[in-house]
Amino acid sequence: MSTDTLRNRYQAAGQDHLLTFWSQLSSAEQEALAAQLDALDIERVNRIYNKAVGSESGALSPISASATIEPLPKGASESVGTPEKDEEWRRIGLEAIGRGEVGVLLMAGGQGTRLGSSAPKGCYDIGLPSHKSLFQYQAERIARLQTVAEQEVGKPAGSVVIPWYVMTSGPTRQDTESFFASNSYFGLDPRNVILFEQGTLPCLTNDGKVLLESPYRVAVAPDGNGGLYAATRSPLSAEDKLHTVLSDLAKRKVLYVHAYCVDNCLVRVADPVFLGYSIQKQADCAAKVVPKSHPTESVGVVAYRDSKFSVVEYSEITKEQAERRDPETGELSFRAGNIANHFYTTAFLNQVETFEEELAFHIARKKISHVDLETKELVKPDKPNGMKLEMFVFDVFPFTERFSVLEVARDEEFSPLKNARGTGSDDPETSRHDLLAQHRRFLERAGATVKEGVEIEISPLVSYAGEGLESVKGKTLTKSGFVENVEELDILA
Repeated sequence: MSTDTLRNRYQAAGQDHLLTFWSQLSSAEQEALAAQLDALDIERVNRIYNKAVGSESGALSPISASATIEPLPKGASESVGTPEKDEEWRRIGLEAIGRGEVGVLLMAGGQGTRLGSSAPKGCYDIGLPSHKSLFQYQAERIARLQTVAEQEVGKPAGSVVIPWYVMTSGPTRQDTESFFASNSYFGLDPRNVILFEQGTLPCLTNDGKVLLESPYRVAVAPDGNGGLYAATRSPLSAEDKLHTVLSDLAKRKVLYVHAYCVDNCLVRVADPVFLGYSIQKQADCAAKVVPKSHPTESVGVVAYRDSKFSVVEYSEITKEQAERRDPETGELSFRAGNIANHFYTTAFLNQVETFEEELAFHIARKKISHVDLETKELVKPDKPNGMKLEMFVFDVFPFTERFSVLEVARDEEFSPLKNARGTGSDDPETSRHDLLAQHRRFLERAGATVKEGVEIEISPLVSYAGEGLESVKGKTLTKSGFVENVEELDILA
């Protein structure tokens, strides 16, 4: 695109200030800026800004005037805990895994900044005896589940594959690739670990003007975990522009996908129970939820907004609604805590593009460093001066024809890592505690006695969800440690 054409296009969009320094740039800098502006769909950016601002204005108006919010209707959700049902769902899920019909999407674009780390969050060590990272734990859960499926469905060893699609962001892509490569993909076949990158959107002033990070570079930020959907349609890399996540899923004949966030140390990757439940329900999309711990817990809930499934933020629910209880069960009416743990059919993922323009982006007001257009100096604001636009992964829920919700036990499946050490909530210590407490329960359910104060970590390669520990029945475990095979538990007796 010629410079005049580029300038005219950006002038028509009201964003030609991005070429303010053009005459002062070197030829290499002009080339870099032109390439970025040529690739940027500036008209779409303007549409997103206008829609986001309009949606924000609507969200600030009284709830009664903007939407009708109701609890999930009876029958829209079920809970684990009934052995017969759980086993049936597990069998259905394992059979789908055995047929090669299941893939996994991991949202891992975040950095561990709040944890005091510049590395991708998945590289973080929460302080377990083994010092395994979150990435390693999840990789080993996949490896174990492949083995369980082979054993229980009657497949040859090494024949079952659960492809793992790891979504990074611009800042984390290279470090994530290096981490996986230097750790030999944690024992998984590298051909079945596909890294891809979520998209970005320009950072804007509060009146919608795109900010410059430098005289020849637009300031951009990741487009939120809801960028997952567009990212599945984008080229896997600059070197591989022909293939996408969606085309790879199609090539492998994957029908069902489990998606989750990297920061949950208890996540059951490709959980066969959740898969089987969703398949049996013939759901296009499904959400795994946990019960709210108390009425005022700061967590979004899956509920009905204008008769459509949605995630309703805690700030959108009145005190009366938050405290309302089901007269039959005594449970909170708005109780389905959202944990960003989803099921999709690949058919549904392919349909998202048809309604994606209808999804509203959310505004995150931030302190954004930028170049002053008059002085050319870098400005580092000390208070929010602009906005980043992002989409949430649950924004597709209202567009789902067949949607289901499965409630699971929080202590078994949800312990997020959000805060720095010593915070006392959703931090490395709580993650470590929750995982080791679960392993104690695994052993006790298998018939072992674990002495008070003893901490035993069980490798995911030994047990995915408590299975395979029958040999500990009747034994008393008196020593702390971690085990990489079931025989090592004898050493801790």
